[in-house]
Amino acid sequence: MLTLYNTLSGKQEEFKPLTPKQVRMYVCGVTVYDYSHIGHARSALVFDVLRRYLEYSGYEVTFVKNFTDVDDKIIKRANEQHVSYEVLTSRYIDAYYEDMGKLGIKSASIEPKATEHMTQIIGLTDRLVKKGLAYIIDGDVYFQVEKYRDYGRLSKRKVDELQAGARVEVDERKRHPMDFALWKRSKPGEPSWPSPWGTGRPGWHIECSAMSIKYLGETFDIHGGGMDLIFPHHENEIAQSCGATGKEFANYWIHNGFVQINHEKMSKSLGNFFTIREIFEKSKWSERVTGEVLRYFLISTHYHGPLDFSDQALQEAKQTLDGFYGLLNRLRETERHSAGDKDLTTLLSRAQGSFRKVMDNDLNTPMAIAELQKLRSDLNKLLEMGLSTEGRQQALEEFRRLGDVLGLFQLDTWDYGMMAASGTDELHAEAIEAKLSERNEARKRKDFAKADEIRKSLAAKGIIIEDKPDGTSRWKR
Repeated sequence: MLTLYNTLSGKQEEFKPLTPKQVRMYVCGVTVYDYSHIGHARSALVFDVLRRYLEYSGYEVTFVKNFTDVDDKIIKRANEQHVSYEVLTSRYIDAYYEDMGKLGIKSASIEPKATEHMTQIIGLTDRLVKKGLAYIIDGDVYFQVEKYRDYGRLSKRKVDELQAGARVEVDERKRHPMDFALWKRSKPGEPSWPSPWGTGRPGWHIECSAMSIKYLGETFDIHGGGMDLIFPHHENEIAQSCGATGKEFANYWIHNGFVQINHEKMSKSLGNFFTIREIFEKSKWSERVTGEVLRYFLISTHYHGPLDFSDQALQEAKQTLDGFYGLLNRLRETERHSAGDKDLTTLLSRAQGSFRKVMDNDLNTPMAIAELQKLRSDLNKLLEMGLSTEGRQQALEEFRRLGDVLGLFQLDTWDYGMMAASGTDELHAEAIEAKLSERNEARKRKDFAKADEIRKSLAAKGIIIEDKPDGTSRWKR
């Protein structure tokens, strides 16, 4: 039974989709005026894993994730770079796909752009005007917050409390300071579209409501995003959507926590703001940081809490992945002994049950990783006893199937070179075991040049290999 923490109710609840075995999910995507940062990466990964786990559990998932491609920040950046907003947004959408591809993020079922949905945006705004929930001033259209009595139910605060702590767009024409724009009259030189209230462009919040309703219906299962979107973005989405339709908008609101840099909130003003591509390019990280290393790190903490980014954390992620891939390489070897086969099916069944139990508990990825680490340890013990080639293949397939839920362990080759840890250049023991396994496999193929190359590379790190008479090898520093 899958349970998820629902921000709307403030508690963990059993997940019950509107239609059995079908899930409709909307996640707020990026505003494309710059490269994506690691906060974007964490949010994308959280909902990628949720989508993967739902599909693993037998659900058919319709997953919508949008691009905001018209916005004040976009217009400002385009003007600064002397390009059209279309050129700017196209550039950063391409960059987004490149960055997310490195992290193994699967494309959503539907990835709509705001500028392609003006008919739906204008239509939804018009419904609110006609219902008396929005008003028009000089070509601008505002949602009247005081007309929606449940405003604040997501963030658990009343209108006056929200106003005190919010950065409110000052406009003396508004009936209430918290009223927000549904449609903005265009200024000279800005992109604009015709509407019943004159040429203009949409406000940020109405875009997501219009696109989610178009593709998922007036009520759907899951709406997600970062905690920074709870107010005002998601609060406003609820108000305008429920106000227009008279129905509940989304049944489950899922939010991921922030990323911190060395225990401080990530921000440009503190100089600790990193884009995804900077993580791969900066010299102190780039040597061994791959997309899977960063992915492993980002899901190693429960999605609902804060995540602290540091060099040491990346190093530890790399070391742990070395150990996992060392096991996978051993499982790929051929073997005639099969003493461990009798325990294999029970072991894999237990691991699958334990994995599902922790993932059902609000998508607990760190505990899921711990279960995979236990499975790795147990399989290594069976390998010492002896697993047949068929048993090894069975174990490999199940390990990778569970790993695929987290988007891990799908590579056929892995670079075991280690990032320097604590100022040393010493290899981790599991990385050495993986290299030794690779060398043993090369010897079986009579690829003695490869075997010798591995021996020399380890010797350069101070590792001595001793070949035993029975054909196996051992090592020492």
